[in-house]
This record gives sequence, C-alpha cells and structure tokens, in this order.
Amino acid sequence: MHGHEQMQDLVAAALAAARERGRDVADVPLTAIAAAAGVSRSTLLRRLGGSRSTLDEAVRRAGVDPGGRRPVRERAIEAAARLVAERGLGAVTLDAVAERAACSLPSLHTVFEGRDGLLGAVYERHGPLIDLEALAADPPERLEDTVRSLYLAVITAFDREPRVLPAIFADLFSRPDGPAAHAMRAYLPRLFDTLDRLLLPHVEAGRIRPLPLPILVHLLLGPILTHILLRPVLEPILGADLPPVNEVCALFTEAYLRAVAQPE
Repeated sequence: MHGHEQMQDLVAAALAAARERGRDVADVPLTAIAAAAGVSRSTLLRRLGGSRSTLDEAVRRAGVDPGGRRPVRERAIEAAARLVAERGLGAVTLDAVAERAACSLPSLHTVFEGRDGLLGAVYERHGPLIDLEALAADPPERLEDTVRSLYLAVITAFDREPRVLPAIFADLFSRPDGPAAHAMRAYLPRLFDTLDRLLLPHVEAGRIRPLPLPILVHLLLGPILTHILLRPVLEPILGADLPPVNEVCALFTEAYLRAVAQPE
C-alpha cells in the first residue's frame, strides 16, 4: 500500500475513533487509533514517522480540526446552546456554530452527523432528561416525593443558563414541524421511558390509577410547563402574590396526586 493511501486509512481510523468517543482526534489515545486501523501502536508510530503531529496535520488537511483544546463536542454544544438562547433555533446553523466554537464544519458533521444531532445533544445537556434519569435510577419510596423531585428537576432545567428550553418551546409552538420538533423525536422516547420507570411502579402498587402513560404524563407535565412558561410574564404583574418555586412544586404535586391517585 502506498504511503498516501496508508495515511488516508490512518486519518479515517482516527476520525472513526474520535466519533465513537465524541472527542477531538487530538484527545484520542494512539492505542485506540491503532486499534481502529487494525495495526499495533508501534506500527502506527512507524507509519507516522515517530510523531503524532504528522497525523494531526493529515487530519487538518482532510478538513477536520484535530483539536487539542476542549473537545469539539463540548465547544459546539456550548456554542449552539448560547445561540439558541440569544437568537432562537433559527439562528443555529452549523456554519454559525462552527464560527462561534472555533472548529471546522466537517468536524461538526463528524461528531454530530448533522444539525439534528447537534440540537439533540443540546436538548440532552440543557433539558431535564439527565436529572430525571438519575431520579429514575434511585427514586424515592413515596409517590409524593417522586413527583415533587420531578417538578423541581423540570423547573431547574428551565431556569438553567443559557436558557435553552424556553427557546425550544417557542419554536415548537410556532413551527410544529420545525427544527425543535425534528430533534425532539429522538429525545422524547427516552423521556417517556424515564417517566414510565418513575410512575409504573406506583401504578402496579395501586397508588396511581391505571391510566394510559401519555395521559399520566400530560397530567403531570402540562400544568407545570404552563406555569413555567408564563411565570416570566406573571412575575411583574403578580409580584409577591406569585408563590416561590418550592411552594409551586408542592402545590402542583398535591394537584397531581388528587388527579391520579387511587382512593385509599
């Protein structure tokens, strides 16, 4: 195999290893790149002339930033989240993200496989899903504590900076088939699976009426989402009459239990 073809194969192996780990090429160990190329580490180094910089330069010539700073994935998610919060989803093009994250456009395609993949990563990072999955992994014994913890996770996610979730819902309401809806299709199955794991044990124990899961979820999230989205408008008007967040969680928990709990 000629040297140029060998280098192309090594670049392809390095990009594949980086994509699998969600990291920059520069952050992937040579051992992992050698394994992806099907050679030993010593053989890899020999083909590179003993210097990793040869591979980094070849990756750069292929149109991908090899990194060495914070991983492209982290920089891109942060840049996209700030663009969403500042300008809305319409401003989140891969070109705009690449410019703000100081990375190349091909590197974004390599890491996220397109705009929907990037937006999905932003939703996962800045939405409540990770906190809800942690809650489902070790839920409280009491239904009341589970629901209150769930509400607190949702409210916290909406208040988290940069404020990504309000912009996402604005896009969902204005464009039901827009970019938010497209990226959410990969997000929602995990959300429903998590809520199922939180609620189903209480259904099976007879604490919650055996309603269809979508109805249980709508009753659970509909009122609290309405409150969160309207709260910035209501606060200047109602002032001290608007309950603080902890009290809101308790009130909506009580209301949900009245709606779905089985009579003792």
